[in-house]
Amino acid sequence: MPKMKASGSAKKRFEITGSGKVKRKRAYHRHILTKKSPKRKRLLRSTTLISAVDEPRVKRLLAL
Repeated sequence: MPKMKASGSAKKRFEITGSGKVKRKRAYHRHILTKKSPKRKRLLRSTTLISAVDEPRVKRLLAL
C-alpha cells in the first residue's frame, strides 16, 4: 500500500511538540487590530496546543 500523503495546508499550520502534542497559532491576529486591546493582541501572539478531541484528526492530516 502506498504511503499516506500529509496535507500541505496542515503542514503549514501545525507543529508537533517533543511529547507528541500538536501546537497551533491563535486566530484573529491578522487584521482589524486597532479595536483589540494590547492585552488581547499580546495573548494572540503566543501559540497554544490544540484540544484533545481534535488531535487525532490533525495527526491524520499530518500522516502521523
